[in-house]
Amino acid sequence: MPTETDLPTAVPNSEADADVTFVRAIQTGNGWTFHVTVAHPDTGWEDYADGWDVVLPDGTVLKPNSSSPFTRLLLHPHVNEQPFTRSQGNIVIPEGITEVTVRAHDIVHGFGGQEVLVDLTVANGGNFEVEN
Repeated sequence: MPTETDLPTAVPNSEADADVTFVRAIQTGNGWTFHVTVAHPDTGWEDYADGWDVVLPDGTVLKPNSSSPFTRLLLHPHVNEQPFTRSQGNIVIPEGITEVTVRAHDIVHGFGGQEVLVDLTVANGGNFEVEN
């Protein structure tokens, strides 16, 4: 069962460089599937993008797996695959929510790179697409 976890709002970090460059959100019968493109200068296990989150306007991070540190945990570096896209399904967005923010995290600098604000009521924006 999908869960919500309240976390503090990410503090901007000028050194953070895990950027979300594009998001495709698809509404399905059991929630939403997000396809998120991340760019980060992965160098190997010592510095790589290790996850991304879907965040509600109040700061709640949506997680299909409550034991995961992120909405989507990234298990290995993507040194030779940049930017890269990874997907996560079964993301339940509460009724009445019309926008979410997608952010990426890297193991050295945390959050603070480019985020994408996704308006779930429109088909597309500059760096997102929505199907519902």
